[in-house]
Amino acid sequence: MTRLKVFLLLVSLFNLISCGQLNSTKTIRLGHGLSTSHSVHKGMLFFGERLEEISGGRFKVQIYPSQQLGTERQCLELLQIGSLDMTKVSAGVLENFSPSIKVFGIPYMFKDKEHTFRVLDGPIGDELLAGTEKYWLKGLGYYDSGSRSFYTINKPIEKPNDLEGLKIRVMESQTAIDMVKSFGGSPTPISWGELYTALQQGVVDGAENNPPSFYLSRHYEVCKYYIIDEHTVLPDVVLMSTHLWNSLNEQEQVWVQKAMDLSVIEQRRLWLESEMESLEAVKAAGVEVSYPDKSKFSDMSRSVADQYAQDPLIKSFIDKIKNTQ
Repeated sequence: MTRLKVFLLLVSLFNLISCGQLNSTKTIRLGHGLSTSHSVHKGMLFFGERLEEISGGRFKVQIYPSQQLGTERQCLELLQIGSLDMTKVSAGVLENFSPSIKVFGIPYMFKDKEHTFRVLDGPIGDELLAGTEKYWLKGLGYYDSGSRSFYTINKPIEKPNDLEGLKIRVMESQTAIDMVKSFGGSPTPISWGELYTALQQGVVDGAENNPPSFYLSRHYEVCKYYIIDEHTVLPDVVLMSTHLWNSLNEQEQVWVQKAMDLSVIEQRRLWLESEMESLEAVKAAGVEVSYPDKSKFSDMSRSVADQYAQDPLIKSFIDKIKNTQ
């Protein structure tokens, strides 16, 4: 073989390898615990579409909903070791991994929806997301998860004392446990995927969550009383494993963050629609929806804020949130 032919062959091989590298697609595996009807899943789909579009096809997102890859806690553990790329978890679960996130679990921390978004989308929200990185979790953004309220099987709740002695399902969250205890209830941690059966079998007397989750989980089939006390606002947090994030170049990181920012906007829009639709749907199904005097719940749960304010880290975030105008 002549030197010219060898040279041309080497050039051809180099071009093939280069084209393969340029056209290679990175697949991001994303697992979460909610159904495909939920605004979170739709937001994830939107994220995947935007990322593929922005990156010119260099990224694809493969989504595993409905706890296919495990509970929220298990998905976080998979992120930490690099066995899963992305997930969405409630701040209530994330607090077990990143202590500063506990501030979200303190009852009546936010004044209203506008105040919540000013905190999440401002320096405080950024600081809380940045705090997860030391635990091998890269915070990318906050999805709307509304506010959480109690629902029960047989007993309507009109005031905090009505919860006394009731077994209330909570997440694996110490702040949620302390919150239910402050009302006299008996907090019972149960996985989201196991809750419907637990309600059916009377393992618990009720639970607490936002309207779309109450509706889409079909818990309204068992629980006929829903009290909109809005005791906590726990955002859903979208995270990426730092094993993946740190392997991306600067341009790729920009693409991922841009797609997530767009996804947050879309998910929040979808959330507003689903929140109103869900309340109407459960009412139509025979659920008694009531609106109590929230000040009574706020007053009784004040001990939870006092308890967590003993921690200087949490106290600093409580003060920052309260001072956000």
